[in-house]
This record gives sequence, structure tokens and C-alpha cells, in this order.
Amino acid sequence: MKHLFNQKVLAIAVAALVLYGCGKKKEKNEVIIHELSDTDMLNPTNYQSADAGYYIAQMFQPLWGTNPTTLKLDPILAKELPTEEYDSTTGLLKYTCEIREEAKWDNGEPITAKDVIFSIKLYKAPVIGNEQFRPYFELISDIVTYPDNPRKLTIVCNKKYILAKYTSGEFYVMPQYIYDPKHIMDNFSVNDINTKFAHIEQDQKMKEFATEYNSEKYQRDSGYIVGSGPYAFDQWVTGQKIVLKKKKNWWGEKFSSEYAYQAFPDKLIYTTIKDQTAALTALKGKHLDVMYGIKSKDYVEQLLTSEEVKKNFNLNTPLSMAYTYFGINTRNPKFEDVRTREALAHLTDVGKIIHVIGYDLGERVNGPINPYKKGAFNDTITSYDFNIEKAKALLAAAGWKDNNGDGTIDKKLNGQQTEFNITFTYNAGNDTRRDAALIFKEACRQVGINVDVVPQEWSIYLENQKKHDFEMYYGAWIGSTTPDDPKQIWHTESINGGSNYVYFGNAETDKLIDDIRGELNEEKRNDLYRKFQVKVHDAVPYIFIWSPKEKIAISKRFTNTETFIVRPGFNEAAFRLAQ
Repeated sequence: MKHLFNQKVLAIAVAALVLYGCGKKKEKNEVIIHELSDTDMLNPTNYQSADAGYYIAQMFQPLWGTNPTTLKLDPILAKELPTEEYDSTTGLLKYTCEIREEAKWDNGEPITAKDVIFSIKLYKAPVIGNEQFRPYFELISDIVTYPDNPRKLTIVCNKKYILAKYTSGEFYVMPQYIYDPKHIMDNFSVNDINTKFAHIEQDQKMKEFATEYNSEKYQRDSGYIVGSGPYAFDQWVTGQKIVLKKKKNWWGEKFSSEYAYQAFPDKLIYTTIKDQTAALTALKGKHLDVMYGIKSKDYVEQLLTSEEVKKNFNLNTPLSMAYTYFGINTRNPKFEDVRTREALAHLTDVGKIIHVIGYDLGERVNGPINPYKKGAFNDTITSYDFNIEKAKALLAAAGWKDNNGDGTIDKKLNGQQTEFNITFTYNAGNDTRRDAALIFKEACRQVGINVDVVPQEWSIYLENQKKHDFEMYYGAWIGSTTPDDPKQIWHTESINGGSNYVYFGNAETDKLIDDIRGELNEEKRNDLYRKFQVKVHDAVPYIFIWSPKEKIAISKRFTNTETFIVRPGFNEAAFRLAQ
């Protein structure tokens, strides 16, 4: 206990030291954001942790990107959004744009089509540690340049795909003079990487480049992490902080009226405090300007009830793009009958889970499409209500009865009389998921089903889902504001190697998914989405729970602190020091 207390005191002291003294903090145009842990790296093509993506977004820029306040695409490095051309004869989809003539690298050189080509090669190339992003770039087959205009380019995609426009522009453009000073990547064209991937993987020059590119200096050394964005990487003190510093005479300053170019603080300081209690103490002491990912219990009981906190901080709860669910192994004989799965849905008291565990900081969901996406979301679907009697009737219709009078219902499965016992797994340490499972367990007990709630270490928990080695589990998915591509989670091709852990789907639903992926007309695509949601709802592979709200505290030292649905839910670069 003494050791834990000392850790908390040290964490608070670290946070205070980062600010160089509480008195000076108020005079500095710096934003101090809480982080729970160190990130993995700051390489735009290789990083995996979400927080790394937040930092990288302040240093690098895409051709175009999603405006979190409007959820529409805005041109960023591109002067305007691209023109779109689909050739039904060749099946090629093309996006043509021109880079802003003002856009420059830190060495003063203009950003051109060559930089875009180099960057796409980085995302597509073998040997580089880009496995997380590489699949998204497989559809880019070529890039056309224009000799009379080095800033103009056409990105060619090899198929019609709903995310092609996003993939073709929402990647970070990187300077070759920093990341490939020997110009080794000039030896390989985009088409070469597509058609000769295996050969290039063995190429000695590519191996030489990859060894250097994957090295630590391009992951965490300030002189080797350079983009065209408003902030430069200043320092990384392991376990304590990452600091980004506003560039002087940044080329994008003249566009500050555009959201993507707003960058007002002099520094962005991401402070690591691993203990949530210590972080809350630091926040209350005004040693932090921003805290997010706050637990519902702490948000309600410690922040909302504190007049001092409300005096110094704006407390925000924007809806998130995430949803949680109970996953069911539909090929397990216990759950093969859809009436059994419907009964389990009626035994899930979602309202109680949201109220008691989530403190009402979220909204119930009834499918995989977020309610925020008004056109695609099917608002005609009625969620399964909590109803013990309905559950009993459905279970009886599916053949479940207490045949031996011991209080547990049973049924003959594969020739053997089988009692209805469920092993329900969740990731160890997640009290919210455990408590939701216990509410479900109590309801199941009332109809003669035994539920064993079992925690599993994170890596084992995930691996068991991939192997379909589970009966039921508590899961969650984080979506995005882009059009939903259901294939990874719901297509039968994703049962092995994808994320279709629950064995959902058939030829009909696969066709719906394939049609969605290739439909560029938004209205037609939304109609397909709505039909797809009905199929998922009727099959009950998931019992959908809720979309939790983000819990964010932002210091009133700043204005222009709008929160939104896009994670992390705020843009610290847009904060203005209050007068």
C-alpha cells in the first residue's frame, strides 16, 4: 500500500514539474493533456497506438481530411477536394487534385506530387513495419503526374470502393529528404510495388532502406520526425511527457481561418500519469489542462459534484463512435437456434447497464451503424426489450426445459442431454464489463440458465475470440466518421483471419456487404445499410448494448474548445488562450 501511495505522489509531482511551476503555467500559452501511458512511436506509417495518431496529426498533413466539426471532407494540402472519375470499361477510379502552391517543407522546398508518390510507396512497401495500414492502400495502383505542373496528380484506384476517396487523400504526406535522403525508394514505382511485391521484399536496396526507416531514430528522435504541419517534435521524456512546439513562420499560418490550419498554442505537452486517481488529483490541482477517457464513476462522483472543478474546467460528454456488445458464438450448439439468442437478448437489461454502470452517459444502440449517421442508420428497428416472460417462451420454443427438476433448463444437443451453462468472458481489470455481465447473469438465473463470468488476460481474451474459443464475451468496436465497410467484422470471408468471431453471415448478407462496398451513390448505399442492419438484428449474433459518451475536462484558461464525436473528442491545437 505504501509503494502504491508513493507512485501516486510521484505521478502528481511529475505532472507539476512538467508545468515548470503552477504560477507560471497561467502565463504560458501551452496546453497540458493527460495521457495514461507512453505511446509506441511517432512514425506516420508504422505507429499502432491511438494516441500516437493524435500527436502525428499535429505534425503531418494529408491531402484532404475529415473536419471533426462538420464530418465532411476538407482540402488540406490540396487546394480543393479532388475530382472523381470512374471508368466502367477499365474499372478504374481516379482522383485528381493540385497541391497548394504555398505548401512547403521546413527546408523551404515546395511540396509536390513527388512527395505524395514517395509517401504512398511508404504505406504500400514490403519490409517496412506498415502492416496496420498497408491493406488500405492495395487499391491504389498508380499515380499520374503532369510535367507542366509538378503540384498536380491523379491517384488511380483499381476498383470502385466506398473508401477509395478517403484512402486516396487521408494519409500523411512525408518529406523524402528526411526519410529517404539516399532516394532509395526512387528505384521502385507504385506499380512495381503492386506487381512485384514478393520480389521487392527480397531486394537488397529495399532491405537497406527498411532497416534504416524502421530504426528508432525515425520513431522518436526529434531531428528525424518532420512533417509539413504546424508543430515540430520537441522532446520525448520516456514515461513522463511528449512535447510538440509551434513552428515559427509556419507556411500555413495565413490559412488559420480554416479549421485544419488552426494552431494557436505555443506548445502541446502530453503528460503521462498512469494512475487514474493521481491524474484526477493533478487535474483538480490545475496541473493538467485536459483529461479525457475519464471513467463514468469518477466523472459523475468526483468532477460533476465539485464546484471548484466546474469553476475551472468545462466538462463535456460528446457521443463517441464506439459501441459495446455481448458476442455470441452462433455455431456453438447451445446458441444455434436463433430463438435462443433472441431469449438472451431479452434477458439483457440494457437500460439498467446504462443507468447503473454507465451513469446514463451514453445511448443505447441496436446495430453496428452509429445513430449519428442519420442516413445510414435504420431507426425503424426496435431493440429487444428486457422481458423475462418473453425469454422463457422463446427458450421453451427452442426446446429448453428443466427436465430433471434441478432448477437449470436443459436440452438434448448432439445426442446428449445438456444443461444450459454459459461461460461469459471479459478482459481482466475491466470492472464495467464485469458488472454488466453480472447483471446479465442474474437475469439468466431467473430462467434457469447458469452464467459463469470469467476474466481473461487481454492477449488471451483477444486470441480466444480470433480462434472462436468462447461462448459469450463482452466486446467493443470503435468506428469512424467515414462510410462503414462491414466486411472485416461481418463477411463470411472474415470468419478466419478477420473479425467475424461470431460466425455471422450467409450468401445473402455477403452480397449485401459486397454491394455496399462498391456503391458510390450515398443514397443507394444508405438503403443497403438499412437492409443490412435488419439482417444483423434478426440473426442476433450480437446483443448490442450502448454507445458510451466521451468524458472530457478542458480548462477554462482556453476558449475555442469545442468537443465532437471524432476521437479524442477535442482539438488542442485550436485552443486559444483566454484573455
